[in-house]
Amino acid sequence: MPVTVLLVDDEPLVRAGLRAVLEAESDIEVVGEAADGAAVIPLVRRLRPDVVAMDVRMPLLDGIEATRAVLRAVADPPKILVVTTFENDEYVYEALRAGADGFLLKRARPAEIVHAVRLVAEGESLLFPSSVRQLAAAYGDAAGNPAARAAMERAALTEREAEVLRLMAGGLSNAEIAARLVVGTETVKSHVSSVLAKLGARDRTQAVIAAYESGFVAPG
Repeated sequence: MPVTVLLVDDEPLVRAGLRAVLEAESDIEVVGEAADGAAVIPLVRRLRPDVVAMDVRMPLLDGIEATRAVLRAVADPPKILVVTTFENDEYVYEALRAGADGFLLKRARPAEIVHAVRLVAEGESLLFPSSVRQLAAAYGDAAGNPAARAAMERAALTEREAEVLRLMAGGLSNAEIAARLVVGTETVKSHVSSVLAKLGARDRTQAVIAAYESGFVAPG
């Protein structure tokens, strides 16, 4: 089955460019478009896309609020890939904190766009881990905010789960973590699932943001 994508951007040329790049791939299908975040929820409910590629800055409802709205209102929500002009943008970090699964630069090359959509859909690696780390260093609380610290303490991760979370924050995929720890990939998947459940995170991006926000992992 192809990865289905909903494009949300107030610039028609950006939507057209993304559609052309993505529909050139046999395993990706663009199922719809919207010009503002305010239109996302009904489209997601009707089209059930795997991934929403959403502009972070839009006139009526921006990508941050649209992300929150989708995750709050839609059962089994899609992955959300924030599309942005600037990499080091506080809006991008706020969107990740709100629940976005990754971000994509509008100037990215076609191969990078396709890779980002596939990687976010698979959910087994962190998209642009060094950039997420830089955003956390620039806009997060270096000491860890109290609520995030308390949530991390309540999670009571085992030593192995803590090790897996640190490797996730370093951008390693499940296969790479398995090789580093000399265990099977299925064992790593089990540890990752346990970490997500204990942290109340829907995917590894949110788990890594929680690790940075709590001070469990230093972003610098």
